[in-house]
Amino acid sequence: MRDFRDAKLMAKTLRQALADRDISLSHSETLEIVARQFGLEQWNILSAKIDAAGASGSAVRIEPPMPIFRIFSVEKAMEFYCGFLGFNLDWEHRFGENSPLYCQVSRDGMALHLSEHSGDASPGAKAFVRVANVRAYHAELAGKDYRYMNPGVEEAPWGLEMMVIDPFSNRIAFCQQA
Repeated sequence: MRDFRDAKLMAKTLRQALADRDISLSHSETLEIVARQFGLEQWNILSAKIDAAGASGSAVRIEPPMPIFRIFSVEKAMEFYCGFLGFNLDWEHRFGENSPLYCQVSRDGMALHLSEHSGDASPGAKAFVRVANVRAYHAELAGKDYRYMNPGVEEAPWGLEMMVIDPFSNRIAFCQQA
């Protein structure tokens, strides 16, 4: 999922999306909007936060990986990830009107990229995701009565785990570790 370190890119994306709708804002205006989206009064405060985050002392900063899952139907993917799992569609990209979709969905601190592009990923991938309360998430999903998936919670040596499988055979193991 994007965080405050992506603020400049987010502002650029916002500015372009608005320009596509004939709404013109300056780059600094979109930076101010992005700062407010992060709950900060102004861009200068967010900028200082970005600078502080980059001052870790290490020239190399490795961040968590971004899983890419292959999808074959945008409709089925959105039904599963947004409708069933409760994710939000953050952004989407197509190179042209009839081009494959590449998008990001997220919930809380987790983000996934979903792609219709054949070279991006193979169907049947798996992601391991730590969660704080897997039983609460399980209850939430069970309450949705989704006809294609009814996951259970199992005890594993590494914690309580709930496995979900999307319509394209990609698996997500949500795990509450002790």
